[in-house]
Amino acid sequence: MADKITTASAAWLTDPTVFAVNRTPAHSNHVIFSHIPAIGEPSDLKQSLDGEWRVEMVQASDIDLEEEPFAAEDFDDSAFGRIDVPSHLQNAGYMNHKYVNIQYPWDGHENPQEPNVPETNHVALYRRTFTVAERLDAARQNGGTVSITFHGMATAIYVWVNGVFVGYGEDGYTPNEFDITEALHDGENVVAVACYEYASASWLEDQDYWRLHGLFRSVELAAQPHVHIEDMKVEADWNPETATGSLDALLAVRNAKNAATVSATLKDLSGNVVWETALAASDETGIVSGSLDVKPWSAESPALYELQVVVIGHDGAIVETATQRVGFRRFRIEDGIMKLNGKRVVFKGADRHEFDAKRGRAITRQDMIDDITFCKRHNINAIRTSHYPNQEYWYDLCDEYGIYLIDETNLETHGSWCLPGDVVTEDSAVPGSKPEWEGACVDRVNSMMKRDYNHASVVIWSLGNESYAGDVFRAMSVHVHELDPNRPVHYEGVTHNRKYDDVTDIESRMYAHADEIEEYLKSDPKKPYISCEYMHAMGNSVGNMDEYTALERYPQYQGGFIWDFIDQAILDSNGRMCYGGDFGDRPSDYEFAGDGIVFADRTPSPKAQDVKQLYANVRIVPGETGVEIANDNLFVSTADYVFVTRVLADGEPVWQAEQRFDVPAGETKHFDIEWPLEAYRGQANELTLEVSQRLAAAEEWASKGYELSFGQTVVAGSKPVAASETKPVDGIVTVGRWNAGVQGSGREILLSRTQGGIVSYTLDGREFVLRRPTLTTFRALTDNDRGAGHGYDRAQWVGAGRYAKCVNNTIEQVNDDTLKAVYEYELATPQRTHVTITYVADTTGKLHLSVDYPGETQEAPTIPAFGLEWTLPVEYSNLRFYGPGPDETYADRKHAKLGIWNTNAYDDHAPYLMPQETGNHEDVRWAEITDDAGHGMRVSRHGESAFALSLQPYSAFMLEEAQHQDELPAPKHMFLRVLAAQMGVGGDDSWMSPVHPQYHIPADKPLHLDVDIELI
Repeated sequence: MADKITTASAAWLTDPTVFAVNRTPAHSNHVIFSHIPAIGEPSDLKQSLDGEWRVEMVQASDIDLEEEPFAAEDFDDSAFGRIDVPSHLQNAGYMNHKYVNIQYPWDGHENPQEPNVPETNHVALYRRTFTVAERLDAARQNGGTVSITFHGMATAIYVWVNGVFVGYGEDGYTPNEFDITEALHDGENVVAVACYEYASASWLEDQDYWRLHGLFRSVELAAQPHVHIEDMKVEADWNPETATGSLDALLAVRNAKNAATVSATLKDLSGNVVWETALAASDETGIVSGSLDVKPWSAESPALYELQVVVIGHDGAIVETATQRVGFRRFRIEDGIMKLNGKRVVFKGADRHEFDAKRGRAITRQDMIDDITFCKRHNINAIRTSHYPNQEYWYDLCDEYGIYLIDETNLETHGSWCLPGDVVTEDSAVPGSKPEWEGACVDRVNSMMKRDYNHASVVIWSLGNESYAGDVFRAMSVHVHELDPNRPVHYEGVTHNRKYDDVTDIESRMYAHADEIEEYLKSDPKKPYISCEYMHAMGNSVGNMDEYTALERYPQYQGGFIWDFIDQAILDSNGRMCYGGDFGDRPSDYEFAGDGIVFADRTPSPKAQDVKQLYANVRIVPGETGVEIANDNLFVSTADYVFVTRVLADGEPVWQAEQRFDVPAGETKHFDIEWPLEAYRGQANELTLEVSQRLAAAEEWASKGYELSFGQTVVAGSKPVAASETKPVDGIVTVGRWNAGVQGSGREILLSRTQGGIVSYTLDGREFVLRRPTLTTFRALTDNDRGAGHGYDRAQWVGAGRYAKCVNNTIEQVNDDTLKAVYEYELATPQRTHVTITYVADTTGKLHLSVDYPGETQEAPTIPAFGLEWTLPVEYSNLRFYGPGPDETYADRKHAKLGIWNTNAYDDHAPYLMPQETGNHEDVRWAEITDDAGHGMRVSRHGESAFALSLQPYSAFMLEEAQHQDELPAPKHMFLRVLAAQMGVGGDDSWMSPVHPQYHIPADKPLHLDVDIELI
């Protein structure tokens, strides 16, 4: 193995200038064949080494890399354990799980001093046998080469084949490929890998994620024929002025002198030839197409083609075929605006970690398909690969389905330059301006770019995340622009040191509030703006997102990326979703990784309801004369969608029609609709006019009829006021010394003079009052509440209602059929504010309930929630309601569809990692709480004011006390919360920013809950 290093050295682990030894230079991930393949055919020159490997865990101090016996071909590994590749050592039980955010995981156990690594450094010794497949071996026998590629590992690997040292690699998120041709022999071979937990590379990989290790992506062999296309750099451009494409490719051909010609053919995915050429082979073979009649690529219409390059030998035989899918598109910054094919683009994005609750980052192809399906169904058009290059298959899917990508370098060093309290320590920043780190950092961005260059979905290169600034980033930016003069460079870290503003082509910020962003947009900016992270979706969050999407009216606002896509939680063997600290890992940042709009098991969270509607490209506003449709798509009209028009009378669908509305891209049009209002107005208190955009034909990601967007408008009905019900002949009103009651229609209501309210409400022997309903001025804190200090600021409200004292009551018989009871409560606050609860019951068995808070004259913090919590028997778990839904809504997160929805307390309990407030429904007109037989209670608004309501298997205090979902007790009751109001949930961030003022409940303003209740 001439010119190769043949002996491993432990010194590399702490030397930042050594990050790859004997590694094959980075190159494109085009697919090669020994023949001309069919479209979509897998390569016949690759061989998977996935499957069962043997493994042994040792400490780094126990290894002598220069004479390591485990690497020997004849080493007896029968005592080793077993592990599947790809997987993580932690998930297989060989190492303990650790989660930290900013800090390095060994901080405190040892003092982190770069580039050193901890004394305690686990090493996994992997081994497996393999026999080179016939097709690969034939290439080797004919003068070709065979390589082994590790597509994903953490954190550093030394590799031997048959006892021969073949290479060392870091940056485990791009391929570590090593030429093993000379180490192979006929028959069975042995590969041995020493995979280190820590190396100097650990200083560059301080991402906010679980610190997982091992061989977590595929390992494979690949054969390269003697004449081999080592790299393909393809520019597939689209000219919006001429509406034509062009192809410009540069091929690096090894041993080109041994080939005669290189032919190139461009085909559509049906196999039709679009263009072809042939030319003499050379070391650098350039292919230029000229003008092409092709379709452009975009997320809206992701047209793809396949470039097929065939190397022909001097004997006329096929030596190698290389294929690369391409999409024709032009992405540029023009006049300070990012444009795709000449049109300003808005990223409706999310940041996405590769994660699965069972597999960690060793995700499957199905996981990726599920993720991209979710994106398309929820109008997410962009993903930032936070904070490392993803599996190669993800890029193929994004090309195919249509997703814009910010491709991000595997680089984060947050803990090196930041102290608690966001104190910046510039001198300690890694890489900063330290020359010893420059090579590794430039190599990381180079490896990513070389691999992913030809993907149409990649529109921006990102230099990394939260790593401050410095000369190293300037060097990275220069390298990116030299390699790719077209795509812009993204890096947010320069916000901490504006001396390096030239590093990024885009003004990118994290968690800037909408008003701060607007200030930038109004300042005649020179760069386009994106929020690379916003809407911190931790727990019950994503409130006030509409304030950000409203900024789309500014041309240089080009969207943002919600942090983040999926909760990072580990499912343990007991079925418990675990977060940091649950595995005894210290230090830890606990539940801070639970930030997804998708739960860790890939089920959508309720937050996704608002995301989908606010990210929709088609905005629909119905009115009594028709509908206005704004098509914010850049390239596709609405002609190929079906629009379903409906009229709902008090929530019930009474009329529906399907129509086609053709709105060209970027335009807004009004269409007349002959709503049959007069036919239904007299039958309803309100009519809802609804128009929804749906798929006219099935897509890969959704079936025909799937709804993408909707618009609703409520107009008044003219239903006559119902006449007073005839009182039953068996009606009885009783005013006793201790209690007063009403009987009639098989129902009985009992109001107590001593218990402070209603103590019994029965129908046919079924009791609906286990204890009198209690005032509530509290909600279980959300993650955002905790981060913003809402619990501290509003501590007086925790017990204000729970411990309120009834200081007076009056019970009077209004007439022969009606009883009225008024209870005056004194809240348990320093102000001792008085609250009045009024029950009016009559012999029909109905109950009019009102709760009045007069507003506090003295200074007091805003109120988290105000209303009543009513404990019901556990069997009353079904909920049917008329209001926005179907998922939970809050004052600042209710872009939901008005209708009648069916759910239950268990489904309405969102399993946020840390139990917290959940299940609320705003603007409810009525709700039915029933058992499986349909018996139960109906709560309706009295008058015009709607109310908020939730039905949960747990009280607010049970939720507040639990720290995991499995700590909540087996439900013994149902808890109905009927509220006059609840504050919003917020979403700007989860550590500082409060809920916005307009979504607070001022303590100095009156509150009025007014509902009618009846048993059914």
